[in-house]
Amino acid sequence: MATAAQDATTSQGMTGILGWVERTGNKLPDPVFLFFYLIIALVAISVVCELLGVSALHPTTIDEETGGAQVISAVSLLSADNIQKLWVEMPKTFTHFHPLGYVLVVMLGAGVAERSGFFAAGMTKAVKSAPTALLTPVVALVAMIGNHAADAGYVVLIPLAGILFAAAGRHPMAGIAAAFAGVSGGFSANISPGQLDALLFGITEEAVGASALDPSWTANLAGNWYFISAMTFLYLPIIWYVTDKVIEPRLGAWTGGASAPSEDSSDAAASSDEPSSKGLRAAGLAALFVVALWLIMVFAPGTPLINEAACEGIPAADCSIHSQLRPLYQSLVGGFFLLFLLTGWAYGQASGSIKDHRDLVGMMSESMKDMGYYLVLAFAAAHFVAMFSWSNLGLISAVHGADAIQSTGLPLPLVLGLMVLFSGLLNLFVGSASAKWALLAPILVPMLMLLGISPEGATAAYRVGDSATNIITPLMVYFPLILVFARRWQSDFGLGSLTAMMIPYSVWLLISGTVLIVLWFYLGIPLGPNAPVDYALPGGG
Repeated sequence: MATAAQDATTSQGMTGILGWVERTGNKLPDPVFLFFYLIIALVAISVVCELLGVSALHPTTIDEETGGAQVISAVSLLSADNIQKLWVEMPKTFTHFHPLGYVLVVMLGAGVAERSGFFAAGMTKAVKSAPTALLTPVVALVAMIGNHAADAGYVVLIPLAGILFAAAGRHPMAGIAAAFAGVSGGFSANISPGQLDALLFGITEEAVGASALDPSWTANLAGNWYFISAMTFLYLPIIWYVTDKVIEPRLGAWTGGASAPSEDSSDAAASSDEPSSKGLRAAGLAALFVVALWLIMVFAPGTPLINEAACEGIPAADCSIHSQLRPLYQSLVGGFFLLFLLTGWAYGQASGSIKDHRDLVGMMSESMKDMGYYLVLAFAAAHFVAMFSWSNLGLISAVHGADAIQSTGLPLPLVLGLMVLFSGLLNLFVGSASAKWALLAPILVPMLMLLGISPEGATAAYRVGDSATNIITPLMVYFPLILVFARRWQSDFGLGSLTAMMIPYSVWLLISGTVLIVLWFYLGIPLGPNAPVDYALPGGG
């Protein structure tokens, strides 16, 4: 379907800045080869920097001989040690890439929840039950929460929103726009952490580890939980207002009637209401079981998820609750795996989509097949990040970049705001969230740490910019698919029409998200459990 849409859009010539974005973005190589070319450039730069004696003073490490700050010098990637490390440690470099394990584990469970029909049934039930007057906000909210459902959010909810809007006598294109804005424009917004958090924080942890600024820092999957929840409830009224007051009036009254062009699919959905309802009830019980299990492991005596020994022999005032809760944070990847697995399994058993354990294993296997491209991308990204670390260029760039920003006197919240805008601009050309963050994190995360912004704060700022411009770039992988959905209702609807319809959402989501992260930093609100927005180097450096 997406291929047909892509073929159909080739004749839709675009002009102006959007046409330039499309033409320029299409000339960029696949992200896998983009990393390959960047590695070649990195090797050449490392050789030149070593010859020129490029260096920086390590902000936290003391040289034992001189007693001063340790000097970090650029190292050529063509040195004998680095060439040996490249070939000897290639398996380790790939398999120890933090995002890889996080994402694969979560997706093993999420694949079952998606393929059993649990995600699709949950979204359909929520939207169909919405009162007509609240149709827009319910669609937007379910779309943002539906980010956990990955493909299902696009493939199920967006066309369903068009059908429901038409059935309510409203313009179906407004429903498609609201759902697209929620699923893709609100890509980072949600009321709970999920696969995206595992992916991004895995890359963040890799960047922190490569910088050696804080060896004790570990990824907390809930490190942006408060912030992404606030994004959800900030974006909800914005999408509601833009849909009802800006987009729908421009579309005009819907005169095509209330029937949907895909009545067969809606009839099939109606006929499966009873099995779906039974499945959702079973999935709800499974979710309660997982939550209860984690509560027991946190609050029961001798719990395995609280490190009570972390503060033994340490004054209470110096004991960090973060150290005690670290096992809990690290267990969240496994927790979401079990949550998605059991809810999907329970739904499938009750609804009939899973007959026996072989179906379950098959769904898990299929989810790993879908991760094939990600594995190839992760292999390239892992080596780029590792080689950046071996050359010392990441930390050197971060130190000099932090010094340059400090010399300008820019307030730190403004620095975060500029990072949001930069991420949004880059998103127009490189669609993959993981590819962009793997490119940016090795420099931006340590640089912002040196400026007093936590890794969680850097990740949150990136997420705002990354999601806001998804809905206006023709390079977004689902853009052609959305165009197909739109053309079911309006045959002459083109790529430019879709982009123009989504621009108001993108502008307001970017502005409001930028204001939110800036105010969040000014107010010093934690971004998640024990995840402050500010940061201090170990030892007060």
